Formats: sequence, C-alpha cells, structure tokens
Amino acid sequence: MSKIFLSCEEASHVCDKAQYKESTLWERIKFGIHILFCTVCRKHSVDNQKLTKAIEKSKIACLDKKSKSEMKTCIEQELKKTGY
Repeated sequence: MSKIFLSCEEASHVCDKAQYKESTLWERIKFGIHILFCTVCRKHSVDNQKLTKAIEKSKIACLDKKSKSEMKTCIEQELKKTGY
C-alpha cells in the first residue's frame, strides 16, 4: 500500500517531472492520488502549471553560441585587466 502513496517531497519531484513531460503514467497516477489529500501539494501543482504556461507563452530570445562565446571572451579579458 505504501507504494501507492507519495511523500510531499516525492510528489513535488513528480510534479516537476510532469511539467517537462518526463513523468511516467504510474508516477502521474500516484501524484493524482496524493493531491486528492494534500492541499499544499495541490497548490504547488496549480502554481507550477501557471508558471509553465507563462514560460511557454513568453517569447524569450536566447543568444546564439557565437554571441555567447564573444561575450565570455570579453568578460574574461575585462577580468584579467582588473586582476581577477
């Protein structure tokens, strides 16, 4: 019977995995059972879903590898000038 119930720590981990679609069906079932009884984890799950949706909606632009490399080189040169 203990294989069915998750601790809050395990439930949080499964919730995070589910956010990235990395959880198994069995983990999602156990998580669903857990949040039926645990209001704290239920709220965490709702907040996690809101965060995931907000991130998916955002149009965040990332630097390409060349720009990152140039920026890193520039920062390293400036640090060498200051003695770090």
